[in-house]
Parts: sequence; structure tokens; C-alpha cells
Amino acid sequence: MSEAAVDTARRLIGLLDLTNLESNCGPGEVKALCGRAVGPHGHVAAVCLWPQFVGEASRALRDTGVRIATVVNFPAGGEDLERVLDDMGEALGDGADEIDLVLPYRAFLRGEADVAAGMVREAKAVLQGGQQLKVILETGAFPDQASVAEACRLAIDAGADFLKTSTGKIAVSATLEAAGTMLQAIKSSGRPVGFKAAGGIRTYEDAAAYVSLAERIMGPGWVAPTTFRIGASGLLAALIAVIEGGAPSPAPNAY
Repeated sequence: MSEAAVDTARRLIGLLDLTNLESNCGPGEVKALCGRAVGPHGHVAAVCLWPQFVGEASRALRDTGVRIATVVNFPAGGEDLERVLDDMGEALGDGADEIDLVLPYRAFLRGEADVAAGMVREAKAVLQGGQQLKVILETGAFPDQASVAEACRLAIDAGADFLKTSTGKIAVSATLEAAGTMLQAIKSSGRPVGFKAAGGIRTYEDAAAYVSLAERIMGPGWVAPTTFRIGASGLLAALIAVIEGGAPSPAPNAY
């Protein structure tokens, strides 16, 4: 790989939400995930894991600069607001910095936009300080890009700090087409909203394409850990392989 590719790979590591949202994730996997989050080539932006592991990850990564992200109503986008707020309260109390909330997209798609917007507003209202709300649209479930754009506007108006493409748990995950729609919506809003691509991003080339798209739409210098994330598990090994000039190690899971 060229020197430019190595520099890009180092940059991408700092934009990564290193993720384990597999059903078989346990304490051993969490320990391994946190161990991989800080390495000789830099640290990732955040780790993203199930709520029950937030406390363990928070303790393991204290003072490293790595943020702790978790998920609620994941992956189905359930509409039980009371449960979402309860789960958020527990996770935030355990040390979560970021909440990845699935937009109740089924409600949105059946015409109940108020249900979807209300959950985002209520979730945003319980955050404090530097805590952030990342709203997962699940763009692969939408019939067209017009509806994706509409959902983006709804989530932004309701207070989302980030828009995220996908859960990675349905047939269609992140796509450059949907990412472009989302980035255009963020740009048009004029608000300081970030973007996260997640689901199926496993190679250096995949990740670099999303950075290139974001810089083309949002402008040079916009992409930073505060505005842009990639959620993945296997990608870190691929980026390290680019930097070190070797073959990537097998990923522990394939979010």
C-alpha cells in the first residue's frame, strides 16, 4: 500500500466505533474488544456493545479517550418508550457516553411519524453533558431515497446528534446511496449533526469510500471523530494490515 493509504488507514482507526453486538458476546469478548480499542496505531473513537457490558467497558477504557456506546431497542426498533428510557437510564448510569437508538422505522413507514419523532425527542431529553444520541434509520428497510431523506429530517428536527445508516442485522445494510442521502440531509439542515455508516463495512476500500463521499458532500475537513463514524468489528484488522503491510487477521465477528 502507498504511504497515502497507510495515512488514511491510521485516520480511519480514529473514526471507528469498534463493535460487538453478537448474540454470543460475553465478558471474554468484551475484554478482548476493549483490548483491541487501544493499540500502537492509535485508539478508536468508541466501542459499541450491549448495555449489560457498559460498566465493564467503562472501567477498562477509563482515561484512554475511547468513548462508550451502547444500543437500545436494538435491532428491531421497538416502540416501547418506557423501556427505551429505562434502558438508557441504566446504561448512562453505568458510564455510557453515546446511545445508538433505532428509529421506530416501522411506525414511520406506516405513517406514524409522531411515534418515531416522539421517541427521539424523549431519548434526547435525558442526555446530559457530552452524552450523544445516534439515531439508526435502518435505511435498508426503506422503499426509496425520498423516504430516507424524510426520516433524516424527522430525526434531525427531534434532536439527533448523529444519523446512522443501519443495524447490520437485516439483509441490506449500509450503502453509499443511502449515505449520500443522509449527508445531503445533514448539510441542508445547517445543524451540527454527525453521520455514522454501519453494517457490512469490512475493508479499507469500503471505509475510504465513505470518507471520500462525506468530504465531497460536506467539504474538506468535516470528517472527524466528532462528526463521522464507521461502525464495524472486522474493519480494524483490515486497517492494521494496511498499516503493517500484512494480511488481515480473522475478525471475531462480522458486524
